[in-house]
Amino acid sequence: MSTSEYESTDPGESPPGDGESAIDTGATTTAAPETEAHTEPEVHRVEELPAHLQIEEDDTDEQITEKLRRQGVKLGKGNITPRVFWPAMTIVAAIALAGMFLPEATDEVLQGIQGWIVEHLGWYYVLAIAFFIGFSLFICFSKYGKIRLGRDDDRPEFSVLTWFCMLFAAGMGIGLVFYGVGEPLTYATIDPKPGWEGDEADLAKLAMAQTFVHWGLHPWAIYAVIGLAVAYTIHRRGRPVSIRWVFEPLLGDKVKGWAGDVIDVLAIFGTIFGVATSLGLGVQQIGSGLTSIGIVDQSDNLLLVILIVVITFIATISVVSGVGRGMKWLSNINLSMAGILLISVLMLGPTLFLFQNLIESLGAYLANFMNMTFDVAAYTGEEGRTWASAWTLFYWGWWISWAPFVGIFIARISRGRTVREFITGVLLVPSIVGFIWFAVLGGTGIHRQLYGDGDLVPEDPAEFAADMSLFDVLGGLPLGTIFSFLAIILVAIFFITSSDSGSLVIDMLASGGHPNPPTWSRILFSALEGALAIGLLLAGGLQALQAASLATALPFSVILLLMCWATLRNLRADQERREEQVLQDRYKRLSRMLKKDFGVHFGPQVDERIDYRLTRSKGAFDRKPGQTKPEKPKRDEHPVRSVWRRAQDGWKPKTDGQSGQTDPGKD
Repeated sequence: MSTSEYESTDPGESPPGDGESAIDTGATTTAAPETEAHTEPEVHRVEELPAHLQIEEDDTDEQITEKLRRQGVKLGKGNITPRVFWPAMTIVAAIALAGMFLPEATDEVLQGIQGWIVEHLGWYYVLAIAFFIGFSLFICFSKYGKIRLGRDDDRPEFSVLTWFCMLFAAGMGIGLVFYGVGEPLTYATIDPKPGWEGDEADLAKLAMAQTFVHWGLHPWAIYAVIGLAVAYTIHRRGRPVSIRWVFEPLLGDKVKGWAGDVIDVLAIFGTIFGVATSLGLGVQQIGSGLTSIGIVDQSDNLLLVILIVVITFIATISVVSGVGRGMKWLSNINLSMAGILLISVLMLGPTLFLFQNLIESLGAYLANFMNMTFDVAAYTGEEGRTWASAWTLFYWGWWISWAPFVGIFIARISRGRTVREFITGVLLVPSIVGFIWFAVLGGTGIHRQLYGDGDLVPEDPAEFAADMSLFDVLGGLPLGTIFSFLAIILVAIFFITSSDSGSLVIDMLASGGHPNPPTWSRILFSALEGALAIGLLLAGGLQALQAASLATALPFSVILLLMCWATLRNLRADQERREEQVLQDRYKRLSRMLKKDFGVHFGPQVDERIDYRLTRSKGAFDRKPGQTKPEKPKRDEHPVRSVWRRAQDGWKPKTDGQSGQTDPGKD
């Protein structure tokens, strides 16, 4: 899809050696010689798709299906890829059923996997996240930042403001509402990170900084990595919306076989467990909200299961009815509700303190950024590993699991933007929104606990519930009941939109990247998400959700690291083609200039007498016996004069009046 391909209309204008290299940037690529292909068998030269194979927005489902088949996607009955669909569905269904009917055994297995990962691979997760941040920043500020995600003449589909709002929508979710008050309040009071020292104010600032680490640049660097890779693949190279095609520079045609199938299956695992974790957290908060406003007496497993069934049913209805515009409208309403809630808490709460809290928290975040990024609990022992397992490592696993869903979403809305614009927007906009959200909601909770009523944290820390703290804070504000009800609706809509969108992404991966996957499989995956959330809640509640996210993130983290390598190779090859195109364009311009007005720039062209003199000049030993030395032309017949003499004489080129060419004989 790149327009940087060199297409010469005149064979004489091709630079020397142009036919010796393959320029594989478009549909009319120049084939490399066979000998060159044998000299570097390990290099997979990825060619852009011809225009007639690229999937367009106005294509019918039949046309898209045919294009997928011609690209090498192996679709079976029902327009699914059997080697991806059936393994993913079978394993996920088995885990969901095990959680429902064997909850204790399932919880034991999940906790065992989580314990092993925390003890032996906690450092790996920490280094991986730090690497993603460094990689994103390197690509952003490198020469690759000017590459456009699409054709060179493409422009962004959405305005900057609309694009920022959509990124905000991707960043906003159940997690921000669930942990908005509870996380910083927990760190500042009942469960500070092992190794922290200081008074209440010092712990509060460190608590806000640690929360910013969990919700700022670190998770969005993960999304930037996968979003950039997918956006380049689908917009620049015209491939389907599927994770496997990102690895074409590394695997070549193997992405069409079992290697690509494994990649897509792992992406489905990560997405469905990430969505299930969000759904589990969401129903827990809805149950707490219903308890806080007096609709139910207590939030038990039966209520949570009923909530999951009801909301999953609503999400399934939206899938069946195909009300895509309605879901977009619902998402916009949800963002508006979140904004109203945020502004209301800011204005009705301790406003001045909240602004001060935001500024000091940013300072603490920047001051402790490196320390918190690379903290692997080496000096805090078992206590530090337990804390990391419950918080930091859980977040890293959750974000990695959630990465395919968010990455594909932000990739699809970013066509036409440069790499630098993409990474800057993805890293900064959602991070800033998250900082403001936690500074307002978390700061309100901390202010009430430290300087107000001090009733948010019970005497027994075991009785503290992070999901309940939001409603305790909202209940203390004017119109608290209304705000609590608004928060319940907010979480419920996030639940519906997450389930609907998550099932769409999963179904696309299981259908070979078809943008309009079959409805029946979307319904099936939507039901599987709800069943998995029920199974994990019954198996161990929040701890089971955390363990499942951490376990499924491990294999996909390897995929993300390899994705960085593949993306770098793609960008490097693209940049080389762009630089080569610049040189070729300059050569063509110079060629045309020399043909048009050589004499104006360099004087008269060499005539036959000079050509004769050059061809007849030979050394003494090169002459044959009896051959005489060529007669030297007379001085006044010599066609070349001194440049200085020409300038002194006011010389100007003369033409023959017909062809426009310089006539040396008339000089």
